[in-house]
Amino acid sequence: MNIQKMMQQAQQMQERMQKQMAETVIEASAGGGAVSVKVNGSKEVLAITIDPEAVSKEDVEMLQDAILAAIQDAQRKADEKMSSTMSGMLGGLKLPGM
Repeated sequence: MNIQKMMQQAQQMQERMQKQMAETVIEASAGGGAVSVKVNGSKEVLAITIDPEAVSKEDVEMLQDAILAAIQDAQRKADEKMSSTMSGMLGGLKLPGM
């Protein structure tokens, strides 16, 4: 197998993975479910849902913290999903830097 063909296959695999990750939706919540966030596999925020009961003029900081925590958790889950997907696509190969 020549190197050019290997590079083409690697590029095709990368394109498939990027498409698959962009279509994947990951959800996370924080604040006891008061804030829910959906991101795609590319870690783009798709939706934020806030329970109206969590909205209080007296505790804006708690709501801000919950939103941030939910976004970070969703992005962490997206990273884990991408890592898992890559491992599956590479068939368990141990490549440097992967």
